Amino acid sequence: MDALGDGNHTEVIGFILLGLTDNPVLQVILFIIVVCLYLVTISGNLSTIILIRISSQLHHPMYFFLSHLAFADMGLSSSVTPNMLVNFLVETNTISYLECAVQLGSVIFFGTVECFLLAAMAYDRFVAICWPLLYSTKMSTQVCVQLLIVTYVGDFLNACSFTTCFYYLFFCGPNRVNHFFCDFAPLVELSCSDISTPAVVPSFTSGSIIVVTVFVIAVSYIYILITILKIRSTEGYHKAFSTCASHLTAVTLYYGTITFIYVMPKSSYSTDQNKVVSVFYMVVIPLLNPLIYSLRNNEIKGALKRGLSRNHFLN
Repeated sequence: MDALGDGNHTEVIGFILLGLTDNPVLQVILFIIVVCLYLVTISGNLSTIILIRISSQLHHPMYFFLSHLAFADMGLSSSVTPNMLVNFLVETNTISYLECAVQLGSVIFFGTVECFLLAAMAYDRFVAICWPLLYSTKMSTQVCVQLLIVTYVGDFLNACSFTTCFYYLFFCGPNRVNHFFCDFAPLVELSCSDISTPAVVPSFTSGSIIVVTVFVIAVSYIYILITILKIRSTEGYHKAFSTCASHLTAVTLYYGTITFIYVMPKSSYSTDQNKVVSVFYMVVIPLLNPLIYSLRNNEIKGALKRGLSRNHFLN
């Protein structure tokens, strides 16, 4: 264990990540699966960003936010997946104190980006369906940029609260983190210092962000539902519903998992269950988002077909 002597205590300056499993056969199987998922995640989200950038038909606020959501998905997955893959290959996966802080900050930053962007996209759908005549004004380029600035400033502050509180923790005993990445909760359990403030501040900031973004999403969809129920034509009803289906699916998957990890009492589930849900949250969801938006969105499918047809014609 990397450590520094300090009187009767030993200050930990490195951690050992225990990973998902210590079964060698299962490690090989999981390594192959996770590598494939990661490659599809990066290629899928990168393709989404490129498609939105090059297709003039997709230069709308919803796709502007979607491109940043794809970027956040790549960042979230890349924050943990490479280190997880290393964990499958080595007997002891060590991570330095600084690397642990960077990984924790990255996970919190990109995870918070998703919360804000899903809320911004819900507001965008609310304006598009409830105030269609004012859409170009209320969702102008200036408004979208302002929402994006708020998003990244809020993400940065939330990530800073976690990393700052992590630096206030003192580790002098076991340095074996029962997880596949530097998650804040298992790190707090290893701390031998007073955790009252370091544990409360991140919970308050992240909890406030979750409450605010869920409130925005909930209110937006309440008004959307009221407006949709007033639509008399079947075609108009289905068109309005189809514009929200992809976003609702992404919201359900994302907030369902973070509620299980960060909101539900820890006594209601085991550490192994937490690891499995965390894999779904950080590895599977970033893979699913581009599939959800491409398979259920006619505009993206149309832009993709036009792009493929253009390339075929040029060849």
